[in-house]
Amino acid sequence: MYYLSAIKANSHLNVFLEVYEAEALQRAQEIDRKIAGGTQGRLAGMVVGLKDVISHQDHGLQAGSRILEGFRAQFNATAVERLLAEDAIVIGRQNCDEFGMGSSNENSAFGPVRNGADPSRVPGGSSGGSAVAVQTGMCLASLGSDTGGSVRQPAAFCGLVGLKPTYSRVSRWGLIAYASSFDTIGIIARSVPDAALLLEVIAGKDDYDSTVSQSPVPAYSRQLRLDEKPRIAYIPETIQSAGLSEEIRQTILRNISSLKEDGHRVDAVVFPLLDFILPAYYILTTAEASSNLARYDGVRYGYRSTPAGSLESMYKSTRSYAFGEEVKRRIMLGTFVLSADYYDAYYTKAQKVRRLIKEKTDNIFAQYDFLILPTAPTTAFRLGEHTEDPLKMYLADIYSVQANVAGIPAISIPAGKDQNGLPIGLQIMANRFEEARLLAFAHYLMQHQ
Repeated sequence: MYYLSAIKANSHLNVFLEVYEAEALQRAQEIDRKIAGGTQGRLAGMVVGLKDVISHQDHGLQAGSRILEGFRAQFNATAVERLLAEDAIVIGRQNCDEFGMGSSNENSAFGPVRNGADPSRVPGGSSGGSAVAVQTGMCLASLGSDTGGSVRQPAAFCGLVGLKPTYSRVSRWGLIAYASSFDTIGIIARSVPDAALLLEVIAGKDDYDSTVSQSPVPAYSRQLRLDEKPRIAYIPETIQSAGLSEEIRQTILRNISSLKEDGHRVDAVVFPLLDFILPAYYILTTAEASSNLARYDGVRYGYRSTPAGSLESMYKSTRSYAFGEEVKRRIMLGTFVLSADYYDAYYTKAQKVRRLIKEKTDNIFAQYDFLILPTAPTTAFRLGEHTEDPLKMYLADIYSVQANVAGIPAISIPAGKDQNGLPIGLQIMANRFEEARLLAFAHYLMQHQ
C-alpha cells in the first residue's frame, strides 16, 4: 500500500501510464504465503516498475507513442519473466520519451514527466518516468532501456543509481527496438546492491535472443566487496569541456583527488576520437530506427488513420499523425543516411568510426580497470529549455553514448548536488562483462562519499 499511496500522491509528476493496483495487491498476498512457507524467490516482494517499451503480457504497451494506441503485449519480455519467477511485483508501466528517443522525457505522446526534486525541471530521458518513480518512492526499482544513456542520464538527474550492462548481457526479447545494436535493458535503483541483485536475476542466455551472451552470470550481489585498489583512467577533455557545468566539473575533480589520496592509481589518458563519438552514434542509431520503425504502418495493430483513399495514403496519414516530431526527425535522418547516394558517405563511414572507437576504448581497458567521467554536462534543465534546439538536446548525451557505441557496461551514481539542490551524477565505465567489478567499485565510491 505504501507504493500505491506514493503513486497517488505524486500523480502530478505524470509518471505512470497504467498502475496494476488490484493485480499487485493480489500478488503481494501470494508472495506473503510463499514467505510464510519458506518458498519465496530472491526478489520476494520487491516492487518494480517497467518502462513503456518492455513487454508485459496482457498489459498495455505503447512506447510512449500514439502509433501503438490500444496495443496489448502478447508475451512477457525475458527480463520480466525472470523478475516474476523470483517473486517481484510489477506495479505498472512508466512514461518515457517516444520509442526511447529523447533526453528529457518531453517527447511522450502522454505529456512530459516532471522531476520529483523540482517539478519545473525535466527528469532526463528517455527513462524519465522510471527514474522519477524510484526517486519519489513509487517503486523500489525500475527496468528501463539504455540506447545512448537513457538509464544513466535520468538516474543522474534524479539522484539514483543507473546501470547499463554490457551489450548482450541481458536479453532484448520483449524490448521494443529503437536501435538494435545499441539497445540494452538497464536498471534504475536507489542502491548498488539492489541493482546488482536485479542484474543477477535478469541477465543470462536466452533461446529467444540470438544476440545474447552465453557466458555464465556471476552472483553480482555477493561480489560487492572491493578487494584491490583498481587502476582508474579519466579523459581530461571530458572535464575541461566548456559545455560542462562548473559544479559538475568540481565534483568530478574532487572524486579524482579523493581516489588519489586513498592510494588509487588515477591517470589522465588520451582519447583522440572524442569528437566523433556523438556524430557516429546519431548516424547509426537513426539508420537503425528508420528500419525498425518501418513496421508501424497502421495495418496490423495500433493506430490507423481513416478514411484513406489508398493504402499508400493511409500509411502516410497514419505515420504523419501518430509519430511525434522527434521520432519523425530521426526516421528521416536515418532514411537519408541509408539512401543509395549517401550510404557510403555516412552510414559506412560511421560504422568504421564505431569500430575505431571500440578499439581505442579497448586500449584504455587493457591498462586500466575503470574510466570515470561525468554522466551528463548539466544537472536537470527546465522543461521546454531545449525543445526548440535539437542539437542542444542531443548534446545532453555527449558523455553517455561511448558505452553504447563500444558495447561496454557503465553506471551512474549520485555524487552530490548543485547550488539549486539538483543531483549530480558520476559515471563509471568498465570493460565488457566486468559488471561485478564495476558494481563493487560503484558501491565503494558511494560508501566513501
